[in-house]
Amino acid sequence: MNGKPDSGGLTRRDFASDQDVRWCPGCGNNAILAQVQKTLPELGVPRENIVMVSGIGCSSRFPYYVNTYGIHTIHGRAPTVAMGLKCARPELQVWVVTGDGDALAIGGNHFSHALRRNVDINILLFNNRIYGLTKGQYSPTTPPGIRTLSSPDGSIENPVNPVGVAIGSEAGFIARTVDVFQKHMAGILRRAAEHRGASLVEIAQNCIIFNDGAWSHLTDPDSRLENVLYLEHGQPMRFGREGEKGIRLNGLKPEVVSVAEVGEEALRVHDEQAAEPTLAYLLSRMGPPDFPTPVGVFRAVDKPVYSGQLLAQVHEAQARAAPDLDALYRQGETWEVD
Repeated sequence: MNGKPDSGGLTRRDFASDQDVRWCPGCGNNAILAQVQKTLPELGVPRENIVMVSGIGCSSRFPYYVNTYGIHTIHGRAPTVAMGLKCARPELQVWVVTGDGDALAIGGNHFSHALRRNVDINILLFNNRIYGLTKGQYSPTTPPGIRTLSSPDGSIENPVNPVGVAIGSEAGFIARTVDVFQKHMAGILRRAAEHRGASLVEIAQNCIIFNDGAWSHLTDPDSRLENVLYLEHGQPMRFGREGEKGIRLNGLKPEVVSVAEVGEEALRVHDEQAAEPTLAYLLSRMGPPDFPTPVGVFRAVDKPVYSGQLLAQVHEAQARAAPDLDALYRQGETWEVD
């Protein structure tokens, strides 16, 4: 045994549906779909025990293209359906596939509470920083100044930070990857699936039609190593073409430093298992132009799982005396209306 779950002989082809994929050629969704289909056989979960739940948006066609059970819900409500499903059928592995608009605008409340409650579901948030399905309006994650159909003079809104929202919601597992980082994404997907409790994976995804190049600083081969900080638990935070740069903390303020000048021992060591989320939050705030963008696991801590606790309460209630609905109605004060 190599430590991986038994795939039962399943391959990527077994998780590809017979539906024609209707995303634009070059859309980052295609790369994400390919990696999910490759990863699912490695998890050792039967197809009939996997459910993909989506909301509204380009990403939300995902359940049609994966040969598992799927539910295409309404705008922003995928987490609520997923939570109910997991609580009613705890043996299922439930995935939510959503976009930055679906999850963080109309669905922001449901997104946050799913993470806060720590229901055992996995949320994949495709972040292309635009509303693609409705043809190019700015979304909750669109950076200031970006011109779109709904912001012709440039967006003036402060964007939502998905990882920051997840940390504020006390999520136990929070990670980020990029659509074209296929090997990296595979590892993150496996980690999310193995985590007990709610997991969030933000996937930086390119919309080739309405927001092409939104993540080019992370994907351009000539500059990627200068702009990406790969988070590894227990390892010092280094980046650059030769790992010549690093991150250290000056109090609670991160700084980019030269490793040759300060020495590796001065660098901050990543701790994804820290109970206190301060470091994860500081990392979530990092990005251009002053810092590299962190990718990898920000936080991975064990917490009580809502769906498991709920099931335990149900079993305890069932073990007590048989319920009497009539007695329940008549207990305490009653009112008679003539």
